[in-house]
Order: sequence, then C-alpha cells, then structure tokens
Amino acid sequence: MTSQLPVDDRLASPDADRWRDPGLRPDERADALIPLMSLEEKAAQLVGLWVGADASGEGVAPHQTDLVEHTPPWPDAIRHGLGQLTRPFGTAPVDPILGARSLAASQAQIVAASRFGIPAQVHEECLTGFAAWRATVYPAPLSWGAAFDPDLVEEMAGRIGRSLRAAGVHQGLAPVLDVTRDYRWGRTEETIGEDPYLVGTIGAAYVRGLERAGVVATLKHFAGYSASRGGRNLAPVPMGRRELADVILPPFEMALRLGGARSVMHSYAEIDGVPVAADEELLTRVLRDQWGFTGTLVADYFAVRFLQTLHGVAADAGEAARLALRAGIDVELPTVDAYGAPLVAAVRAGEVDEALLDRALRRVLIQKIELGLLDDGWRELPADVDGLRLDDDADRAVALRLARQSVVLLRNDDGLLPLAADQRIALVGPVADDPMAMLGCYSFPLHVGPQYPEHETGVEIPSLREALQQRHPRLTHLPGTTITGDDTAGIAAAVVAATDADVCVLAVGDRAGLFGRGTSGEGCDAVDLQLPGVQAELVRAVLATGTPVVLVVLSGRPYALGAAVDRAGAIVQAFFPGQLGGQALAEVLTGEVDPSGRLPVSVPRHAGGQPGTYLSPVLGRRTEVSSVDPTPAFPFGHGLSYTTFGWSDAAVVAGPTAAPTDRTADFTVEPASANGATGATVEPVSWAVDGEVTVGVTVRNTGSRAGTEVVQLYLHDPVAQTTRPVVRLVGYARVPVAPGAAARVTFVVPADVTSFTGVHGRRVVEPGDVQLRLGRSSGGIVASLALRLVGDEREVGHQRQLVSRVRVAPAAVPVPQGRR
Repeated sequence: MTSQLPVDDRLASPDADRWRDPGLRPDERADALIPLMSLEEKAAQLVGLWVGADASGEGVAPHQTDLVEHTPPWPDAIRHGLGQLTRPFGTAPVDPILGARSLAASQAQIVAASRFGIPAQVHEECLTGFAAWRATVYPAPLSWGAAFDPDLVEEMAGRIGRSLRAAGVHQGLAPVLDVTRDYRWGRTEETIGEDPYLVGTIGAAYVRGLERAGVVATLKHFAGYSASRGGRNLAPVPMGRRELADVILPPFEMALRLGGARSVMHSYAEIDGVPVAADEELLTRVLRDQWGFTGTLVADYFAVRFLQTLHGVAADAGEAARLALRAGIDVELPTVDAYGAPLVAAVRAGEVDEALLDRALRRVLIQKIELGLLDDGWRELPADVDGLRLDDDADRAVALRLARQSVVLLRNDDGLLPLAADQRIALVGPVADDPMAMLGCYSFPLHVGPQYPEHETGVEIPSLREALQQRHPRLTHLPGTTITGDDTAGIAAAVVAATDADVCVLAVGDRAGLFGRGTSGEGCDAVDLQLPGVQAELVRAVLATGTPVVLVVLSGRPYALGAAVDRAGAIVQAFFPGQLGGQALAEVLTGEVDPSGRLPVSVPRHAGGQPGTYLSPVLGRRTEVSSVDPTPAFPFGHGLSYTTFGWSDAAVVAGPTAAPTDRTADFTVEPASANGATGATVEPVSWAVDGEVTVGVTVRNTGSRAGTEVVQLYLHDPVAQTTRPVVRLVGYARVPVAPGAAARVTFVVPADVTSFTGVHGRRVVEPGDVQLRLGRSSGGIVASLALRLVGDEREVGHQRQLVSRVRVAPAAVPVPQGRR
C-alpha cells in the first residue's frame, strides 16, 4: 500500500484529493489517503495523547508517571496529526460547556498543525455514565445485571451516548464484558455478572444504545482479564482454551453481532504465559478472521509498553510496538509512547514491516471517515454547546428506574419488610449516611474526584439516611464503625440504638476506589469475602440484641454474611446503584417500590469457601470427598418480591422442529437432587440439532399487590463429551403482573444455544438427552422439561444463533369452580 514516490510527488498526483470525496466508500477514501502520508504521519494516527495526564505522581493509575513524563510538548505531538485525544473531560473537574469549548479549540489546533487536517478521535470512560464532572452517575454494571432488563440498559446507554456526542466525544470505553470468575477480584463491580448469557445480552443492549447515539462502543477487556489467579488485578490467568471459548468469549460475540460494536480494547491478561497484547491468535485469527470484526482494536492504557516492563516478552519499546502491531492492536492508548518514535525508528531499521502499520492505519482512518471527521462539513464545536447539560431530569429518571429494578430482596422472614410507617427505626452502619457508597469506581466522583477535594461532587447524591428519613422521621442513625479499619468504639452505642428500636436497618458494605483507595474497584482486590474492616463484628453485635434486623448490603461484590444469613429478618442487596440509589433503596424498604432485582452473582455462605461461580460441573458442587461445601447462601438469579407468584402449565409447545406434546404441569417448587434434577422421568420430546424448540409457562400474581417475576430458563446437559455446568442460563424475561392477573411466557430456543467446545476443540451441538429448566433462580428450579437432541453431531461457529427469543403475553386466569 506504501508508494515508492516521495511524499511531495504523491501530493502532486491528480488523484491526491480522492480521499476527500464523500461519494467514495470509507475504505476507498482510506486507501487513497494512506499512500500520501509520511511514516511519521501514519504513526501519529495510531496514538492517543493524554494532555491532562498528571506526571506528579498523583495520577489515576500506577505506572502513569513512568509513561507520561516523556510525552512530547503539545506542538510537537500534533505536528504530524493525532489519532486520539484521551479523556479531556475525565481527568479533572471542568464545567461541561467550558470543557466542550476547550476541546473544540484543541481540535482546531490539531487540524491546523498537520498537512491533512484530520481531527483526533476523542474517547472517554462511560461505564456508569459519562465520566465527567456534573454528569449523571448511573448504577454500576452489576446493577444492570441485577435488573435483568436489556431494554432499560439500552435506554440508559442511549442517554449516555447523546451526552458524549453533545460534548464532542466520539468513543466510549464501555461496556465491560468480563464474566466474573472470582469475586475477590476488585473489578467485579464493573462486570455484569457471572453468567455469559446474562453478560452478553445486557452488554449487547448497552452497545446498541451507545452506537445508535453515534458513539463508538469499545468492548472491554478482550479477553480473560477476570479469570486471574487469586482474583488479583493484572495477574496471570491459568485458564484453558475451553473455558475461554465457552465462558469468556461469548459475551464479546454477542456484543459484536447483536450490538454492532465498532471497537474492542484488549485485556491486560496473560493467558497461559502469552500476554493478550501480543496474542495474534486471539486478536487477529479469532476476533477478525473468524468473527469478521472490522473495527478498531485499541490498547488498554499503557499495555503496549507493559509487554516490556511487566510481561518481559519485549526487550524495548520498539519490540513491544512490533509485537502489538503484529498481534492486531491498532491504537496505543492513552498517550504517545511505543507507537511514537520507537515504532518509527523500528520501521526505518527494517525491524517492523510498514505493512503492519498501514493495516492498523487503514482501520483507524475508515472509522474516522465513518464518524464524519474527514468531511468538509465537520466542525470542531458541537451544535448548541451553550445548552449542554449532562445531568437533566430525563437522565435522572432513567437512573432511578434502573436503580429500583436492581435492588435484590434476598430474605424477608415473617414479612419484616416493607417497614411500617409507625415503627421506630434505628439506622446503623458505616455506609448508611455515605453518599459515595452508592457509586462505582469508574464514576467521576470516585475515579477523579478524590484528587480534587476542593471541588464539589457535581451531582446530588442522597444517602440512604437522607432518603429514608424523609419517609421515616422516627429514625435514629449511628454509624457503629467505619468501612475499613479496626475501630470498634462506636459499636456499643449502635447496639443501644438497635435495642431501643422496633426495627434496626443495618447498612454495611464497600467504598469504591482505585488501586487500594477503596475496598472495591480497580486494584482493590480482597483476600477473602468477609465484609471489610470490623463490619462483621458490628453485624454480630446488632443481631445479638434480638431486635428484628434488616441487613442492607451496598457493595461492589457479594460478601459472605456468616450467621446473618440465617439470623437477619430481612436481607437486601444493592450493587452500587448510582446517584439515586439511596432513594431507590428507601422506596424498596418502605414498600413504595416492589423489589424485582435478581442476583447476577451468587452470594457465598463462607468467606473463603466459594471463589468459584454457579457455572460448575457436578464435581464443582458439594461432594462427599471434600470437607469444603461451596453451596452459596443465595444462588445466581435469586430474588424475592412483596407479592407471590404461582407458576403453571409448563410445556414443550408443538412446532416444526419439536414433536407435538400436550404435556403440561401444574406444579410447585420441588427439592433438587445433588445434580439439580427435579420431577419424574418422562419420555423426552425430540429436538433437531439444527432446529428450535418452544417452551412456555404461565405466571400468575397470587398476591395483593403488583409485582414483577423474573422467569429464568436454564439448560441441563446430563451426559456430554466434556464436563458441563449442571445448569447454565439460556433465556430470561421480566414479567410485570397485576394482582390476580397472569402472563404466558414463551421461549423459542435454538439448538445452537446448547453448543459447547468439544473434546477436539470445536464448538458442537451434540445429540442426546437434555433438559430445559424453568426456574426462579439457578437453585430454584420449578419445572424440568425433558428433550432429546436428534441428528448427527453438528459443528457451529460464530454465525450460530446466540440467544433464545422470548414473548410475554397476557394469559387467562382460571375461574375457580362454583363461580360464574
């Protein structure tokens, strides 16, 4: 692709302006431009610049100081052009309108400085909303998973995307599609859950929302980052290729195919000794050759240089650049380093093939052309910048809806909740009056705010105490202890307050932060799953008073609650529910809102007994050959309501690929055996290995108030050529039902969703007996429907059907006999 003519002669060519022609395809325009560019101009398009990065030693991340101190001065950095601008809003508190104007001025300088006048692509973090000062802080991703509501997550992402575009930002570094494998990992809060189907469907919805708003969604972190040994951040990953293929990769496939993501960020992981940043098999042959991804692959921050400094597979920056380019990384972020002067020198020395640089450049230019950055009509300053608002009523309304839907009621003995209006309430616990306990580590107030204590938070974040006191004036509050540390001096006073109350609401949990500045978040890993500090001691002391206790856990990971699991009258779990999480929690506690969240991660019973998730084969569950019982206190998918639901008429519905059946069942929850099986043995219904099967169940609200049931569909494969999880999610539906009303929930399940990586390393649909299990959770199976996959073993690939289709429709409610 590189021309042998001198640069000036290329610009004199009659075709020198073809790249400006909007009538050509983006790839044709890119192909016309690349031969005109010098080596320095090409390399400049493959780097970001973090002009706000702090080299004082007080920056966001470790190693930041090491790698930004040699960043060239601004005029030198942009004289050949610039690929990306890194986080102009997410580095320091800046008024959004002033920030947009400042960004526009920077873009004007970039355009004026270089021969081709190509603007930079601007990226920001947006995991819990636009990570900018005065922007709405939405619930953290574990709350997205708890809501089991892709449509609402898509709506949220659309609002985030519109804010980004209005400020002049083109690319959002979200969503995180890592499947949680060890809850001790600090970044568990950034994940959507422990099940790839849930992570993939929710993640794809987020991508659709962001992309439809015109913002490039960047999938993180591809791949394997969450499976580190010991749950430690940026640690080796001892994972086999089968786990990678069946658990880790499917959410990325879903987000690309069902969401349309245009960018991927590789992970810091090294899998079986190979750093992902240098893994050509994963980043090129899987992602591009097999899956057909044509967008940009960007480096996680500083990761190219980490091939030299942390992984030890490169001798210097030039070699690190060669390995990364060859593997398939197009853009080095966050700032100019290995892809700058070291890469140019390596190409000139013949150590790096310029064709690799051209390959990356082509992808970068195509994306910029698609964004309109190379069009004559592009303007630096977004329209209506003076009206820019990043936290309006509509944004907050969506944040509140998602927070409400994400609150999980785990236990409610004797109807302790909702709280009665005339009760004397003692609100105890270190997170009860802490607004920051509502936020994840990638929210602006916690990601950047601590470096600027002189600035206000920028958005209103009512604490649980503030929100609950508005509804319960007869409320006494004492913290009892702190989130971290060993201060027990306040526990005695908290015990007195609890003793004098009718009900004690005990709020415990986390404070998100970065790299040891919190108990949850990036670099804030845990040695076990006990509550931080002496909070467990506070819980024991309050439970001993005999006062009914509502235990509220506000956290970024599930914690083992010990005796509280059995002794607390009620337990409520929220995963960093955002700036309006305090209001949502208060509404659930008082009954204004019916709880409808479901666990996206299991809650362990023992602090060290279950770093694994529910996706376990038989030997991963309780056995007679180990003294350690990993059975969770509350399983994946669990959650209660203030109303009750009856399930009936579970059936395999006749269809073109399923044998007719009139088998239905009117049933209740049955106890599960060791492998999770329920019900009597029946003759299975035939299901073609290349077909679909339709199953359905009727859900009726048997209580006196409106509520939402979450119907979950699980696959059980009792005999397979490799060990399989006892159950895994293959469908779900949120089902709102009025009192006395009923809904029919129908799933159309393609045989492809039963596929797995077989003994020969290929993904197959294997004939044989399986069960589709309808349940309230992974441990609360209500009905098992026996099926038999028939036909020859079938190999499937990236184009397989990835999800089950679901339909919810009103259903007739039977009239009791004797009534007409």
